[in-house]
Amino acid sequence: MNSDITLAISEQTDRLLTGGLFLAVVALTVGITFWASRQNAGTADYYAGGRSFTGAQNGLAVAGDYMSAASFLGISGAIALSGYDGFLYSIGFLVAWLVALLLVAELLRNSGRYTMADQLAYRMRQTPVRTAAAVSTVGVSIFYLLAQMVGAGALVTLLLGVSDESAKNWVIVGVGALMIFYVTVGGMKGTTWVQIVKAVLLMTGTVLITFLVLLEFNFNISDMLGAAVDNTGKPGFLDPGLRYGLSTTSKLDFLSLSLALVLGTAGLPHILIRFYTVPTAQTARKSVLWAIGLIGSFYLMTLVLGFGAAALLDTTSSDSKVVASQGNLASPLLAEAVGGGNGTLGGSVLLALISAVAFATILAVVAGLTLTSASSVAHDIYASVIKKGQVTEKQEVTVARLAAFVIGGVAIALAIPAQKLNIAFLVALAFAVAASANLPSLIYNLFWRGFNTRGAVWSIYGGLISSVGLVIFSPVVSGKVNAVTGESDSLFGLGTDFSWFPLENPGIVSIPIGFLLGYVGSITSREPEAEARYNELEVRALTGAGSERAVIH
Repeated sequence: MNSDITLAISEQTDRLLTGGLFLAVVALTVGITFWASRQNAGTADYYAGGRSFTGAQNGLAVAGDYMSAASFLGISGAIALSGYDGFLYSIGFLVAWLVALLLVAELLRNSGRYTMADQLAYRMRQTPVRTAAAVSTVGVSIFYLLAQMVGAGALVTLLLGVSDESAKNWVIVGVGALMIFYVTVGGMKGTTWVQIVKAVLLMTGTVLITFLVLLEFNFNISDMLGAAVDNTGKPGFLDPGLRYGLSTTSKLDFLSLSLALVLGTAGLPHILIRFYTVPTAQTARKSVLWAIGLIGSFYLMTLVLGFGAAALLDTTSSDSKVVASQGNLASPLLAEAVGGGNGTLGGSVLLALISAVAFATILAVVAGLTLTSASSVAHDIYASVIKKGQVTEKQEVTVARLAAFVIGGVAIALAIPAQKLNIAFLVALAFAVAASANLPSLIYNLFWRGFNTRGAVWSIYGGLISSVGLVIFSPVVSGKVNAVTGESDSLFGLGTDFSWFPLENPGIVSIPIGFLLGYVGSITSREPEAEARYNELEVRALTGAGSERAVIH
């Protein structure tokens, strides 16, 4: 009886501690947002933070945008459940960052202004290209938003003891309301500072847990890996193929996933527009150096988090919290374990701390995604297509704020049925859509003189429709069953199965479609103006000359 009372008191203390840290994180980010809102004077402030951030500040913000809840929660969970095959997410995300830097980032920053469409529309017809780019930007962002909001639901479920489905749904609604607040009030300045604070918190928390996990094994990584194999009971846990080598289909799925991860970052709008927030190309390069150091270190540490969770937690039984959450709770539960275990003060403090850091991560990333989508709707659709450039800065910012409400509502509605999916996996789908719809047109526009409006429109819509369409008719949406729990791993129940595309990630098919349609569209049409303006675009991309000026013509 006394032990039951002690356990109940301990659980109540844990929830109070966790709730207090959550409220502290929210209060900090809300305070930053209000402070930033007083410095927003026009579109340059709202969309690009006044281009006033230093290389170190923007590097932290880029890292904060890139190291999402999918990285902190989803990747460690994927490693804990799938071993070596789960670590492929870390490798893919890190290599993808390098591809984005080498091919797109600085050239896009120099030749654009606020959104990805600025660069595409510079030498093409405004209306069709900006419309297509805006649609694609919103589509990619919503896929990414799903992952962050699913992560928020999983965290609060664990920490506050929420088991009722309606309560989980209200958590997602609350996160959506917060992200709308950040965007509508703080704009890019507020969002960037939230991301900077979040990056510092995330790196600090990850370093702490990595140190404590290694301390458990006397800093012997080999012992940790051996314990992971023993604890999971899977002899092939450290070998390739546990998840993606079981059949020809799963091997193709791995190839598709790899393509999406490596190529997807270079097409993610919320990452690319980060480079518009610095004043010069030199500052952009400095921010890249900061981001590379932070991101590279972080993804190396996810290896310790994932295999440490496999070694110290239950990741095999059907009633395991890690399994039930599709791995999304591996990192918070690992923090509790290395802090002393369930019911201890150290375990409770670390669980609450890491969960609060993860929650801050989610808040920062959803704000960046929503701002990107809302900016594209206001700047590309409203100001450039509908108003043909005849719009005041105040009107444009007002439309961006209204768009944030709509996009936030859509993300909330779609996140509720997606709560059963691993969030790293959901982000991989966003990467596939970005690589299929955005990357081909960006690459062609930067490096091919013959690229034109028809090619851009065909490439964007073709890649977007093919990637999203294949996801709808894949096991992600219907027909997939979890081998451990026996429950549906799809968005819909077991009784509904309309999947005919066998792969879970569409990249291997949709990415080539995007490139092919861009090529075919360009060679089947002539647009002398687009070819003539290529030289101007090339100069802008290499030097940054004229990037401050409007691109309407």
